[in-house]
Amino acid sequence: MSSAARPNPPEKRSNRSGRLAHTQADQILNTLAARLDRDLPVPLGVQLQGLIQYGIAQGDLPAGMRLPSVRDLAESAGVAPMTIVGVYNELKQQKLIDSRGGAGTFVCETDSLPDPTIFQRLNPAIDALLQLGKSLGVDAGGITAMIAARAGHLRFQQANGLNLVLVGLFPDATQAYADHIRPLLPETDTILATTLDALRAGAPLPPADIVLTLANRRAEVEQLVAPGVPVVGLRFIASEATRTRLAGLDPSMRVGIVSIFPQFMAMMKPGVMRFCPHVASTSITMADDPDLERFIEQADVLVYATGLDWLATKIAPHQQAFEYRHAPDRTFVQQHVLPLLDTLRNNTTAKETA
Repeated sequence: MSSAARPNPPEKRSNRSGRLAHTQADQILNTLAARLDRDLPVPLGVQLQGLIQYGIAQGDLPAGMRLPSVRDLAESAGVAPMTIVGVYNELKQQKLIDSRGGAGTFVCETDSLPDPTIFQRLNPAIDALLQLGKSLGVDAGGITAMIAARAGHLRFQQANGLNLVLVGLFPDATQAYADHIRPLLPETDTILATTLDALRAGAPLPPADIVLTLANRRAEVEQLVAPGVPVVGLRFIASEATRTRLAGLDPSMRVGIVSIFPQFMAMMKPGVMRFCPHVASTSITMADDPDLERFIEQADVLVYATGLDWLATKIAPHQQAFEYRHAPDRTFVQQHVLPLLDTLRNNTTAKETA
């Protein structure tokens, strides 16, 4: 009998995969429960919904990840199971999560991913290219950079430009998001910005081959665009300017944070503190707080959510104020949006030459 190692039976591999998924669910459970703030004037169910939405938008909860069961999340969060059912149902309507029979609840895919067999067919060519690069003194990092540069060159050579539309909540911020994405696109493509409020008020959607929006608004936007136009929920991160300003704050400063949406209040304070952990005094409130003016007076620095620009006019000369601005995650755009654009571009070319 051969002494070579034998592969584990399918059932053992399945059990190991199940344990891994269970461990991931436990990690999510602990994170969500730890971030709930019972001192906030926001229901825990609303906080949980916002935490999951934000986690998906930032990529902390990637597509395909299993979420905790209703019972486990209810026990850990200290809320009624029906509260969790309501949160999950709302997220399902937003097409952010879905249930898979008896397997559990999972984060939805944000777009179509390639068939795994494609990678199997590409692997021999990739291996050969890496080996050739090694023989020429070019390491894997150099090969990767050359492939990216070549792909960019070919993409820019395409004659048939596509029309992208980015749908956001606030005009200035949405335009800034579009401007952030524009340098990543071929010169022949266009990207325009509009808002949900404008579309709801009857403004026509600009011509669009693809629509980009906030992940938690994807379902709403899909109701406002023509059938067949793909809608992609973007991933966002704190902008470089935001990170820099927070990191540069004096440790002795009292930081006041103002949120605009209740569901995101629970994540905004830890989001701010992530980039200024050296600051000892931080507090948070809502924009509609009756005591907002007193809250502002007690702060040395006011950090406000997007859409609250008017708060900058409320501060005294000795105070600072700036927006906690997000920006589309460039890595997400490069890995998900650009390949989808190439697929649309190739389909358009094939139709035109047929």
